[in-house]
Amino acid sequence: MKTDTAIRHVTKPGANLFLELGFSPGEAKRLQTASKKQINDTQLLKQQLMEELSNWIAEHQLKQAEAAEILMVSRPRVSDVMNRKTAKFTIDTLVEMLSRIGKPVNLVVG
Repeated sequence: MKTDTAIRHVTKPGANLFLELGFSPGEAKRLQTASKKQINDTQLLKQQLMEELSNWIAEHQLKQAEAAEILMVSRPRVSDVMNRKTAKFTIDTLVEMLSRIGKPVNLVVG
């Protein structure tokens, strides 16, 4: 049996995906706005967590290999933190790394 892998539709960059999925224009706009806000909020949170990790590494004058050993990750992962590659990390992973260096993260809702 052959698997069908033909591309039938490509959404153009910047297009409202929710509109293309069949939501009403008003609902599609609301969903797209909410989605963008959630993505931005997550990005900002990851940046803050990475900033804390980067500052800690700099304060302790650690080489990436040394930091990797302490954080229990690979050296390239430390490089990704230092270069703020947020897409490569979950919030959970960053929180866990901070916990390993004695910087527990507290969540404040407000």
